[in-house]
Amino acid sequence: MSNTAPSSRLPYRWLAEYYDVVFTPFRTPIVRARDRVLGKILPGIGLACDLACGTGTTAIELARIGIDMFAVDDSPEMCRQARRKAKSEGVPLKVIRADMRDFRLPRPVDLVTCEYDAINHVPSRRDLKKVLACVARALKPGGYFYFDVNNRLSFELVWPGVFWISRPGVALVIRNFSDPPRDRAWSEIDWFIQRGASWRRHHERVNEVCWTPEEIERALRAAGFDSVHSWDASPFFKGTPEVKPGCRTVWLARLRDAD
Repeated sequence: MSNTAPSSRLPYRWLAEYYDVVFTPFRTPIVRARDRVLGKILPGIGLACDLACGTGTTAIELARIGIDMFAVDDSPEMCRQARRKAKSEGVPLKVIRADMRDFRLPRPVDLVTCEYDAINHVPSRRDLKKVLACVARALKPGGYFYFDVNNRLSFELVWPGVFWISRPGVALVIRNFSDPPRDRAWSEIDWFIQRGASWRRHHERVNEVCWTPEEIERALRAAGFDSVHSWDASPFFKGTPEVKPGCRTVWLARLRDAD
């Protein structure tokens, strides 16, 4: 095994390549939440965007039920994986590489989704307003923004610790750290990738920032959302006792109609 651990030059380089292999088994609660919150809304959605789309799984799932989809991510490797998956599955999908703080869509959509606590991944606290302003600009009047976030309680109770995940040809050690008073958390991820008879080690860091519910609702309303609802996510994480009430929240906000 090579003991070198170079930093990835591209954001989420190894996370993108192996995300589906490693994390697909953890997808069930994300789908449960979306089905519960958006179940009655999706039949009326014609055009949507999955923001911070990762490898494109959500965008492809929504495209399969007849929604025209955009998929946006800042990682070139995530975008490459999303395009590859959509092509291999014969699903039309327009993938756009862009930062969630300043993305633009070719035309306004009925719905923007942003799952897997991607909102927590913006670099600083002041960036929330930028993200929400871009989402509002991307939506038609009366359009919806659906997202989930990790809360401060998650940073305190769930986040810290060391986790080991192994799949054929790949293993990773995730060392999680948190600084609740500063509303920050981060993961130091060491990847062990098999190449033929040898293994190589690579390192990535993933950062998270959290906001209080009051901050999120205030920022949503300032961006033009006049209907804001939230759900505690713990019921969607049945079988995951670590996700206790208050650790994670699912949000749905509706942009005000044009005057």
